[in-house]
Amino acid sequence: MREAAFVKQNKDKWSTFESALANKTNIAPNVLSDLYIEITDHLSYAKTFYPKSNTEFYLNSLASQAHQKIYRTRREPKNRIISFWKTEFPTMFAQHHRELLIAFLVFSFFSFVGAFSAANEGDFVRSILGDGYVNMTLENIEKGDPMAVYKQMGEFNMFLGITINNIRVALMAFAFGIMFGVGTLMVMLQNGIMLGSFQYFFYDQGLLWESVRTIWIHGTIEISVIIIAGCAGLVMANGMLFPGTYTRLESFKRGVKNGLKIMVSTVPFFIVAGFLEGFVTRHTEMPDWLAILIISGSLALILFYYVIYPNQLNKKLKLHEDRLY
Repeated sequence: MREAAFVKQNKDKWSTFESALANKTNIAPNVLSDLYIEITDHLSYAKTFYPKSNTEFYLNSLASQAHQKIYRTRREPKNRIISFWKTEFPTMFAQHHRELLIAFLVFSFFSFVGAFSAANEGDFVRSILGDGYVNMTLENIEKGDPMAVYKQMGEFNMFLGITINNIRVALMAFAFGIMFGVGTLMVMLQNGIMLGSFQYFFYDQGLLWESVRTIWIHGTIEISVIIIAGCAGLVMANGMLFPGTYTRLESFKRGVKNGLKIMVSTVPFFIVAGFLEGFVTRHTEMPDWLAILIISGSLALILFYYVIYPNQLNKKLKLHEDRLY
């Protein structure tokens, strides 16, 4: 049977079951049970004849939702926050690694564009970073303290200001996804060019290592999470552009919901990045090994929580489903 015919033949049952899971309709328990059995049978059929298709993805999501509702314990609502961070978000985010990769590649590409432009156009750095910042940094370099900018403001005020600003940039990256993803990519472009020209500026002054060991203490998490916010914007855009087996409105709603979950996940990391910039980065006298340890630990944390851990949970879930079916 062709996939389109299979979907047409069974979509009413799927819609009924999905509506029941969302508590929009009331169905007799025995009918709901029969529908659940049919859904799992359809999932097995789709895995066999339409592997890696939108139909398989949809049925897998439907079966997973049902399984979670059936087997969750009564204590789960009390542990809602813990379950979100431990299982719900990572399991969901594993489905959006493609959008994460796109956001990362776009950001990285325009970082190189920024560095290349700064190397070949004399006034490019000033046009991006501003004359005030460039002149101030040149003065600090002459005074022998090129990273003095991180010491000018009080620790708490700097922490608060930086955290709010970073969250603002992330919200823009997400919200601009409403423009079919173009707005999100523009935010990645702007921030990538800024980073590339910024790093080249210090390279041109013979201070590349000094800038890397200082700036990336907080920048590792800060830049990573801005990219993740870009991923959230692309998830929302993907829901608008590629509805798959859902209606366009339902797909958009799901995209917004998943994008918001991604944004919620970034808040603690932005707080950590703001704390590091406000309280730690200013200590430019710290030994190289300590700076490297902080940078490496930050990168490992991001990679584990957003890439490695979601993949591990996803593999466990698939293994469990294969045993059931």
